[in-house]
Amino acid sequence: MTPRAADRARFDRATAHLDAPVAIVDLDAFDANAADLVRRAAGKPIRVASKSVRCRALLERVLAREGFAGLMSFTLAESVWLARSGFEDVLLAYPSADRAGFAELAHDPKLAAAVTVMVDDPAQLRLIDEARDGGTEEIRVCLELDTSLRMLGGRVRVGALRSPLRTPAQLADLARVVARRPGFRLVGIMAYEGHVAGVGDAVAGRPVRSRAIRLMQSAARRELAARRAEVVRAVRAVAPDLEFVNGGGTGSVQHTAAEDAVTEIAAGSGLYVPRLFDNYTSFSGRPAALFAQPVVRRPGVGVVTVLGGGYPASGAAGPDRLPVPYLPEGLRYDGQEGPGEVQTPLLGAAADDLLIGDKVWFRHAKAGELCERFEVLHLVSGDAVTETVPTYRGEGYTFL
Repeated sequence: MTPRAADRARFDRATAHLDAPVAIVDLDAFDANAADLVRRAAGKPIRVASKSVRCRALLERVLAREGFAGLMSFTLAESVWLARSGFEDVLLAYPSADRAGFAELAHDPKLAAAVTVMVDDPAQLRLIDEARDGGTEEIRVCLELDTSLRMLGGRVRVGALRSPLRTPAQLADLARVVARRPGFRLVGIMAYEGHVAGVGDAVAGRPVRSRAIRLMQSAARRELAARRAEVVRAVRAVAPDLEFVNGGGTGSVQHTAAEDAVTEIAAGSGLYVPRLFDNYTSFSGRPAALFAQPVVRRPGVGVVTVLGGGYPASGAAGPDRLPVPYLPEGLRYDGQEGPGEVQTPLLGAAADDLLIGDKVWFRHAKAGELCERFEVLHLVSGDAVTETVPTYRGEGYTFL
């Protein structure tokens, strides 16, 4: 029996009492992945990206481990909810226009102390002030650095379109604006190098492309390390009490941790290890989050049909955004249909061994987005479900 076949048998036994569709997290894999992130961070604390987990129970589980500290949230409403739930250090990773959320921060000392908001433009500070509605609490602020790699005099740009702040002078100027503005305190800098942390450099069957990605990422790491250090020096000259400099992501943990200027690493996807994180030379993880769909039809030899399963991930549309049939091994999509909203035909010799009602296990393309489809996660240890916990959706929240 192959390791994957053994996992299938284990998951089937654990969920024999549950009807599919069903989602699980393999706690043995989850904990092993957490330990590997800590090892790669080499002593620097890891701030957990909540959008990659979207389950309070699992956020609490990982934060109870040595080496993890704080959350990185994705909306202000989520940040407020997490802070009210007892999480004491929540960094909002994106600017917000949530006026009601800012009013809550400005009126509540506990929330204001727990949540740090992201800005990269003075207009965002003005929006916050206009939203205070009489609240006077000091708002904690983090500045975001654009990490993109610019080549050929800026004509070629690699990286996400995020912050407009790129140079040390630009960040220092905004730091001075924050320092002069009553009601705000600058506490951090964030720089997410998604073109390094979120792009696999060992694409199956694409050796030339993989080598090009590795060359790009090597150049991007060198350029960003030097620029980030300069930015931190420039901002610390304005705000010497800066509390943190956040960088990285699952795919770049060890590289970012090696920079002296960085004080903490952000990571989250590496806990679940979705399919987009299979193609890295720098690390390998264990798939921890899976979902199962039931076999409901057998249209012919070498074909079964499962209920639903069309759960595409965000990002530029393409085959890499689709879930993949994982267990049993050897199943593939029908090219005419793919994974569908209400049914998904699967082809391959393994289909002939599946019976009506059997489970087919899938892996989602991106980590936390799976939780938008399920109200609960069944936590599996060994070959048993040890606990069933709600996702954000199960608690009644879909923040985006």
